[in-house]
Amino acid sequence: MTDNVVVVSQANFHRIIEDSANPVVVDFWAAWCVPCRMISPILEELARERQEAITIAKLNVDENPTIAAEYGVMSIPTLIKFQDGQETARVVGALPKAQLLKKLGL
Repeated sequence: MTDNVVVVSQANFHRIIEDSANPVVVDFWAAWCVPCRMISPILEELARERQEAITIAKLNVDENPTIAAEYGVMSIPTLIKFQDGQETARVVGALPKAQLLKKLGL
């Protein structure tokens, strides 16, 4: 994982999504999830390329099941884009970079 990707947990999740001036894209993932591992390099690339415009965050659903349940995450990977603490877009499943950008409105 690159330095530009923020690891979020139960302790800091709400503060990160509510206090960020930029949109925050949270990757709900798990270590055992193959599709999660497939999109991880894409998210790291986005974090580097767009570090001034968006924040990429990762939340391990096995370690933080309460947050995953709060947002109705039933399948992983699930990417949720937040602006001012509110969900503005959601993508479920692994997609190529161009499709992720389009569906997330980036």
